[in-house]
Amino acid sequence: MKPDIVVFGSLNVDFVVRTSRRPAAGETVLGTSFQVHPGGKGANQAVAAAKAGRGKVALVGKVGNDPFSATLLDSLSKAGVCLDLMERTSDAPTGTACITVDDHGENSIIVVPGANALCSRKDVDAARPLLREAKILLVQLEIPFDTVVYAVQVAREMGVTIILDPAPARPLPAELLSTVDIITPNEHEASVLTGREVVDIQSARVAAADLTSRGARCAVVKLGARGVVLSQNNTLDHIPGFEVPATDTTAAGDAFAGGLAAALVEGRSLGEACFFANAVAALSVTKPGAQSSMPCREEVEEFIFKGG
Repeated sequence: MKPDIVVFGSLNVDFVVRTSRRPAAGETVLGTSFQVHPGGKGANQAVAAAKAGRGKVALVGKVGNDPFSATLLDSLSKAGVCLDLMERTSDAPTGTACITVDDHGENSIIVVPGANALCSRKDVDAARPLLREAKILLVQLEIPFDTVVYAVQVAREMGVTIILDPAPARPLPAELLSTVDIITPNEHEASVLTGREVVDIQSARVAAADLTSRGARCAVVKLGARGVVLSQNNTLDHIPGFEVPATDTTAAGDAFAGGLAAALVEGRSLGEACFFANAVAALSVTKPGAQSSMPCREEVEEFIFKGG
């Protein structure tokens, strides 16, 4: 397979509890439902790109040699994601995420990396044949940071466009920022990266400009239903989002990342790709779960045609 998009990242099984409100410290509240979903930022983004786009998508990552791995691999396979470089290991269990979702669709997440923590430079080297054929590398920060940095370096040497979703949030060295083509933080992540509080469109403009001044070629600061602020070529643009009834915001950022990569592969401008990705993310929050909420191409096109 010659992939258009290579996703290097995490796979987790999501244990999702719904409750009227999330508990405070030391407090016990009653939940209303419990479900198990395939998730993990890398896997979610691969599924989103495969379902919303027309390009071929490959995922590089690790799962444990346990029953949960079958749930993840089956979901990816059904979405059409290439799994040639997925590895099962007996050295760690499959990654897990414990997610609490309240009645407003907002979530709190605890991630246990498991096998994701074993992703290494060797896995990047094994993926070199895929990267040589790819147009885009999509990475996040749920696998070891050193591995992410190395993957970005290898992709840069091969002339591959690099999209970094900097989640979970952490400060990033200038050397990495200057190697990335597009960085896509949400408000919290942009605040951590820049040291500036990001709460609205204006503060997102400041943060996006800051990120490009620090070396990123383009910065896309995500603002949920308010859309995104895009900084590129010394210009700032606001790409409006879509107002939809939110059922579950889990993986909305992953939906955006996958939609963005899918649109860019098709030759759209970054602004057009952000608009498309906003639609993918908006549709994802109208359904429960992570990968199960990712819309197909026909849903996205109909949603955009009807104006959201």
